[in-house]
Amino acid sequence: MKQKKPTWVIQKERDRRAAAAETVWLFGIHAVRDALSNPMRERLRLIVTKNAADRLAEDIAKSGMEPEISDPRKFAAPIDPQSVHQGAALEVKPLDWGNLTDLCAPRGKNARVILLDRVTDPHNVGAILRSAEVFGARAVIAPHRHSAPETGALAKTASGALERQPYLRIKNLATTMEALREMGYLLVGLDATGDTSLEEIKQDQPVALVLGAEGPGLREKTKETCDTLARIDPAGEFGSLNVSNAAAVSLYAVGKPS
Repeated sequence: MKQKKPTWVIQKERDRRAAAAETVWLFGIHAVRDALSNPMRERLRLIVTKNAADRLAEDIAKSGMEPEISDPRKFAAPIDPQSVHQGAALEVKPLDWGNLTDLCAPRGKNARVILLDRVTDPHNVGAILRSAEVFGARAVIAPHRHSAPETGALAKTASGALERQPYLRIKNLATTMEALREMGYLLVGLDATGDTSLEEIKQDQPVALVLGAEGPGLREKTKETCDTLARIDPAGEFGSLNVSNAAAVSLYAVGKPS
């Protein structure tokens, strides 16, 4: 008699098949152009208006894709009709950035990474990816659950950074933080009640900045896993930043990687 597979094995296989079948619709001229130019992207279907096809002509030709021309009044891509698609939509598979060690091992350098704890707004994550690219972070890391997945809205806000800045989705945030600590990273949690000012963090070391969702902030488990909690000192008595602005300020404050 054939032995029945354990439930957890069956679920893992289902999740793997679902991930393999998952696709994302990117939209907007900048997001589509950068995805067309990204050799790491697995591209499936391109829908454009005549005007967008003209604007993207060189990129389409280089990609080797055969675009589907759509009427701008009845845009054929299966995306939210309210999306600012600019007449361009591209169906793709999510990017595979590889594993944590390959991406983030400092290798003797003062590397920077960002970890996100329950940041679910795709616009915030897209903006964080842009800042991470500008300031040379190795990766933006977030758990599979309770975080913003790769979507068209995220890609449009990232304005091309999604194609170049690693966005690594992991199973467990605390476990990943421990792995980064073993690589030599200082784990700095951003918290308004932190005992240390962000300006006091030494720049000549690998730093992992950990940011939580607006409102709830970092979970207790995440705080406990950090090496230190640091605050961004406001100029006045009151004031706060949203998470994407806090990420940009924090990356600037800890200095460029070397």
